[in-house]
Formats: sequence, structure tokens, C-alpha cells
Amino acid sequence: MEIDKLLTDKYNIPVPRYTSYPPANHFEQTFTDEDYFRLIAESNSGHPENIAIYIHIPFCKKICFYCGCNTALYKGESLVADYIAALKKEIGLVSKHIDKRRKVSQIHYGGGTPNAIDVAYLEQINQLLFDSFDFIPKPEIAIECHPGHLNELYLRRLLNAGFNRFSLGIQDFDNEVLATVNRDPSAMPIVDIINILKQDQPDVSVNFDFIYGLPGQTVERFRQTIEQAVALRPDRLVTFSYAHVPWVKKHQKILEKKGLKTSTEKIDLFLNSREILLQAGYEPIGLDHYVLPEDELNHALQNNQLHRNFQGYCTRRTTGQVYAFGVSSISQLENAYLQNEKDTIEYIRLIKEGKTAVKNGLEVNAAQKIIRGVIEKIMCNKELDLNRFCEEHKINMAQFQQITQFNPVGLNDLILDGLIRFEYNILTITDAGSFFIRNIAASFDPALKQMEKQYSKSV
Repeated sequence: MEIDKLLTDKYNIPVPRYTSYPPANHFEQTFTDEDYFRLIAESNSGHPENIAIYIHIPFCKKICFYCGCNTALYKGESLVADYIAALKKEIGLVSKHIDKRRKVSQIHYGGGTPNAIDVAYLEQINQLLFDSFDFIPKPEIAIECHPGHLNELYLRRLLNAGFNRFSLGIQDFDNEVLATVNRDPSAMPIVDIINILKQDQPDVSVNFDFIYGLPGQTVERFRQTIEQAVALRPDRLVTFSYAHVPWVKKHQKILEKKGLKTSTEKIDLFLNSREILLQAGYEPIGLDHYVLPEDELNHALQNNQLHRNFQGYCTRRTTGQVYAFGVSSISQLENAYLQNEKDTIEYIRLIKEGKTAVKNGLEVNAAQKIIRGVIEKIMCNKELDLNRFCEEHKINMAQFQQITQFNPVGLNDLILDGLIRFEYNILTITDAGSFFIRNIAASFDPALKQMEKQYSKSV
């Protein structure tokens, strides 16, 4: 696959990443504790019926210059202990309002760096969740790990604590690139990590995360990284595009001095790595995820049943309304998004006082749910059958067009540029269009045209 530079220049514009709709920077509604518990109670009769849980561990031993996450520099055990105590108290407070007949299908630990803290804390949280809820058979219990902070004992304790999916934030195998962006390399060979995790539990899934577009990366050096990754045969692999948002994360300005990649250079890095992964037998999911053919995500994609939430791509089996705990975390309910306080000290104070930590969010109206459904179809399954969609959502085409402000004429450029096909009211994204999938989704987003918000560029 080749991407014309003219297309890159044309479509490399700021657009949302659409991990939610409306995007998180639209969360401006202020909630009281009463609002929070009302919405939690309403979610018990919402869809999906299952429960997905997100746990945010913000602590990092050092801040990587590319990072766009909500983090807190590790400054000693006292703050960590206070934070974990608050987190467990928040789980207890909220779980009282969740119908215990519902089952947990997914747990995801993100950060920050979840494995930057004592593994005993992670064991305690998982045990609290196991004691508080019932689970579906074979739930997904996932954790994001910095390989620079892993050893054999830590890994075995994570396994014993119930984790069955491990996302290793490798980012690049080139130590010079890692040094440039202030990230430590793996403390042990990645092959040893895989062997420990899969030795007695072959069903455990190991994922690799990489970032392209970092200073110091070249096509040849990044090719070596991806070839090294493929040789280790992870279950899933992600190549994230570096998102430069210095107006949100000021430390990213450091990378401007070290040399940011142009959009053309980023495309070369992306296409080269994609070619290696496809030749190695990996199946593409969305824009930048790759899985082995037997993966349940690939089966879901083939059946147009792939789903997506803040945790990433998932299946209908493992998806659920997301109940999020910890600083800055976002609950993703059928009717609302609820985001916690972003300051770690303030979060701890609120929970200690017996309050919720909810800061802002958004109640989602009927029209926004329709648009959310459209964007999910495009981002997950690369196809949108307008007639079937209207039938599923019990609306007619006139209502669809009014809600999304969709006009077929508005697709002409995408069609002429070879990014989509649109026949018999069915929109299909081409291979080249996959690279601009955020732009395609944005054509169904009326809020993007109406509001002035800052986003990272699509490339």
C-alpha cells in the first residue's frame, strides 16, 4: 500500500481520536455526588449489561517526553499508600450502587505505570474486585506494564493475582531512541518475560505497544524493531502514532528541540511496519492494531461485531459499561461519561472525606448516541450500512441525515481520493482509507464543525 503525499497534506488536520463520542475535551458538565449516583443507578438497566472496570495508577518513576497520559511522579511510598487506600475506598463506595446480578467481563489497569508500584497493591485491588463482583467465564483482566520495571517474581505475582493479558509498553527496541525520549529499556529480555507469562498458562495474552514518529527513528531502525517484535510472536501488537499536544502536556515541547517527524516521515514508518506485520500473518484491526488470525478480535471483525471503549478494542463478549476508579479516570456508561478529579492529592482528599471524586463529564443525549454508533461502526468494522444502521436504531434516513448532518455529496472527495467506496448506501473503507479513518469518522460528526477544540493531527 502506498499513500500519496498530496493526500497526507490534504487530510493531516486536527481531528478527534474518537476513543469516545463526544470526545473527552467536550466534557464540561459539572456533576454533584447525587448526579453521579443517579447515573450509576440508571446504568444498571442500560446496555451493555456487563461491567467493565478501569483502574488508573498514575505513578511513574520518570516522565517519558512523549507521554500524553495523566501521570504523577513517584515520590515515595507514603503517597502511593494513601492513593491505593483512597482507590479501594472509592471502589467500595461505588460498588454499593451497582446491581450485583450483573457480571464483570473486563478489568483494565492503565496509567501512568501500574507496575511502578509494589505488586502487593495490585493484588489487594484485584482481590477486592473478586470479592465484590461476580465474573463471566474467562474474563479479560489486563494490565499495562513498563518492561523496565519487571522481574520474574513481580510477573509471577501478577499471574497469581489473576491477570491474563499483559500489554508491554516497549515503544521501540532501539535504546538510543528510548534515551532520547527519556524512557528506560526493558530490565530483562522480552523473550524471558513471554516465557515466564506463558510457561504454565498458555492462554495468557502478551501484547506489544510501540510508538512511531519519535525523534531518532528512521525507517530502517524502526523496521528492525518491528522485525524483532514479529520474531517474538506477540498475540497482539499496536503501533501508535505519536500525538503531539504540547498545549496539554508541556513536557512534549522537549521533543520539538530533538526533532519531530514530518507527516511524510511518519507515514513511511507506519507503512513499512504495517508491511512487515501483514507479511508475518498478522491481521489489521482498526488503524494501528494487529492480531494473530485466531484472535477473538479478528473473529469479531469478520462478523462486524468488533467494539471499542476507552480500554481499546474488545468483543461483544468482553465489553461492558465502564466503571472507572482512580484519579482522572473516565466512566463510560450508556447515558453518560463521568470523569474524576485530575489532581492526585485532591482526589485522595475527596475520597477520604467520603465524597465521590467526580469532576465533570457529559450526559449523552439520543442524537449523540446515534452519532456514537456511527463512529463506532466506522472505527471498528470499517463499514457502515446506512439502511441497516437506521433499522437497528429505529430511525429513518431523513432522521439520520438530520442528526449527523450527513450529505452524500460530502463524501465525494473521500471517494475520488480512493479512501472509501459508497454504493447502495453502504460505506466501505479501503486499505488506503484505513490510514485516514479518523477523517472519515469526522465526516459524520456535526459537533466538530460547530465547536472550536484542539486535537492532535490525524497523521
